[in-house]
Amino acid sequence: MKKIICLILLAPFCIEGLAQSMVPKAPKLNLDGYILLEANTNTVIAEFNADDQISPASMTKVMSGYVIADQIASGAISLDDKVLISEKAWKTGGSKMFIEAGKRVSVRDLLSGIVIQSGNDATVAMAEYVAGSEEGFVDFMNAYASELGLSNTLFQNAVGWTDPNHFSSARDLAHLTKVMISNFPDHYATYKEKEYTYSGIRQLNRNKLLWRDDSVDGVKTGHTESAGYCLISSAKRNDMRLIAVVAGSPSENDRLTSSQRLLEYGFRFFATQKLISKGSEITTAKVWGGKIDEVALGTNEDILLTLPRSDFKNIKANYNFKNNIQAPISQGDVIGDIEFVSNDKVVFSAPLIAIESVQAKGFFGRIWARIVFWIMSLFSMDQND
Repeated sequence: MKKIICLILLAPFCIEGLAQSMVPKAPKLNLDGYILLEANTNTVIAEFNADDQISPASMTKVMSGYVIADQIASGAISLDDKVLISEKAWKTGGSKMFIEAGKRVSVRDLLSGIVIQSGNDATVAMAEYVAGSEEGFVDFMNAYASELGLSNTLFQNAVGWTDPNHFSSARDLAHLTKVMISNFPDHYATYKEKEYTYSGIRQLNRNKLLWRDDSVDGVKTGHTESAGYCLISSAKRNDMRLIAVVAGSPSENDRLTSSQRLLEYGFRFFATQKLISKGSEITTAKVWGGKIDEVALGTNEDILLTLPRSDFKNIKANYNFKNNIQAPISQGDVIGDIEFVSNDKVVFSAPLIAIESVQAKGFFGRIWARIVFWIMSLFSMDQND
């Protein structure tokens, strides 16, 4: 049996427009590469050289923070632990939190120094605390990168120093950021803090987009001579979470402008909507030989789609399943599939499952059901002749 329904419930959210998508091209930007990703649906809205290897500079610290956050979550370390600052960490050049050798600083403070101030000294101190040495910590970073499927990423240090064998890609960095936001929301909350004061020294977050756009809540800047000016940014409006990665911008202001243009492009011309909630009944199917005659069908996950806004206007759902479903049926059994169609194109499909169990009738009930089904099949064949 195949049923086709129009999702009328979407109507209040639809934008009047033409039948076909009318979305302008992504803005032309003076960058080596970029990507714009909708995080909830993992939809790439726009990209340019997204898989090219880039020098990630201080965007490397997103992975450093991810490793530390996971170590905290696993109980290996605590935010209240006191870290003894080594001479190596104290002498580390570049951007600083201004910690001092021989003193003890809490993991909480060091994490703020890494995220908000982009402190290289704080990053090395935490690397040594987590893994015994920065080299050992880099092994952790690469192991996590492999586990997360970052196939175009390799680290040689924890802070982002230039090295021919230290690289990533816009796509990998966007995916890393997406997983970090999802897995460690408490840790991610630090990325929106605009300033941090340690030892009487007040420093501002280097991500100036936090002041330009209230919906922006992260993420991390980067700059070296070889990398140019880089930025991972993220913003959330309603049900939509966008992540933009820009690499190789010629100036600090250009990286901010390019990031803002990408985010605005995504929010202006695309939307993310929840079409179906996990476990909710969306249709029913006839059951043969069961103690009840129908089984409720739904999905085993929330169904969210990111599409051009006009594409939601006439979206339809096609339910595909056989008409001879036999009891018993267990909750979670795959009965068929659901396809979402927009502008005559399938934009998403998912398994259609039983959201309840159906017990079989007794022996004689099952026999009678089979006889009825056989008779109906004969009539169906006659009608097809």
